[in-house]
This record gives sequence, C-alpha cells and structure tokens, in this order.
Amino acid sequence: MNPANNPFEQVMRHRDTWRGRTSDFSAMTGSANSERHHPAGLPTGYTGLDAALVHEGWPPGTCIEVLSDSCGMGAMGLFLPAMETLTAQGRWQAFIAPPFTPYAPLLKARGVDTGQVLLIHPTSREQQLRSIEKALRSTHCSAVFSWLGAADYPCDELRRLERAAADSDTLAVLFRATSAAYSPSPAGLRLQISDYRKVRILQQLGGSQWGDICLSADDDMPQQPQLWDLPAAL
Repeated sequence: MNPANNPFEQVMRHRDTWRGRTSDFSAMTGSANSERHHPAGLPTGYTGLDAALVHEGWPPGTCIEVLSDSCGMGAMGLFLPAMETLTAQGRWQAFIAPPFTPYAPLLKARGVDTGQVLLIHPTSREQQLRSIEKALRSTHCSAVFSWLGAADYPCDELRRLERAAADSDTLAVLFRATSAAYSPSPAGLRLQISDYRKVRILQQLGGSQWGDICLSADDDMPQQPQLWDLPAAL
C-alpha cells in the first residue's frame, strides 16, 4: 500500500500527534513533541532562562505565573527586557492591581514607553478577573501584568484567564504568593523567585522542572538601573 494512502501513517505524520522519540516515527518532522513544533517565544533577555524554557523565551498563548513573597514589584525585573521589546508594538502594557505605582524613571531608562503603561485598580476580586480577561481578549495590549496576591483562586477562575490568554498574542503574567505552589494551576508556565536573581521552574507545558536558574548580571543593560535593585518601599 502506498504510505500516503495508509490511514495509520497519515495519523502518525500529523503535526498534532505525539510520538515516542526513540520510535522509527521520531524522524518524521513536525510532531507535537518535537522541538520544531513549538513556536518561538518572546526572548526573556536572560540567556540561562531562555535555555531552560521550551519556547526559548516567554511562551505564547498561555498565562505565566510568578510566585514570590516579596513586595510584588521586584519580580518585574524578569520582564523589563520583554517590556522594552513590546514597546515597539505601540500597544498598551496593562498593570492590573499593582501593589505600588510602577517607577516611571526606571521604565523610561530601560526603553519602556511609559505613555503606553495602563494602570487599572479593580475594586473587587471579580472585577480584577474580568479586567484581566478583557485586557487579554482585546487587541490593544501587548502585555498584561496582574497581582493576585495570597488569595486562593480555584481552577475554574484561573481557567477563565488561561482561555483568554490562549486566544491572545498578549504576554500574560500573574504574580502570586509562593503558597500558591501547592495549588493546581492550568498556567502553561509557573516560576518561583527562590532568591535574589534566582528563578525556579515549577511547571511548564511540554517541558521539565528546573532547579535554580541564576539570572546573570552580564545580561543586564550596561549602566542602566535594574528593578531588582530598588528598595521594597518604592
């Protein structure tokens, strides 16, 4: 039988089919678990972190959870390089329920257009979830950052946000307390700030957990301020 007419081979050659890497079919291109299947991510700006991520950058079409018990703004250092890149799109970068007002001089010094920064202060939990969802579903935001704090969020609420991110080309970041690590989440990527400039991958779709990844200062922009260095009071 001609392989092209073999229904089994047609299924095996489909790009959404997952195949064992040691099988004879693993040489076929475009399988769902091949490195080439994953679309390129948005570079994080940190060489070591990019190397550990499946998409070699921030993954598209999913929420990214960052777990930290700091004041909540220091973890933004992870995203400054991406924010600078996204500035070129000319779209809003939304900050939903930030614990502090973003430090405008630092953002400007890092090449982020503060005229594109949108601050949203919801007055209730449901309003915050709805704000995140609407911002992700709109075509007007290149990035949405939201601080969920230490509150417990059931999976059905988080799935709302994950579905919105899946239909979007927006960088979607949720900051949560480290206690959330013990609760299930549909997020495609979960990171924990384990120490100063150290990130641990707790969960990533299609990839593995990692130990501490050190974010080298060599990747910083020379003679530019870093959010990591700001006092917690700002």
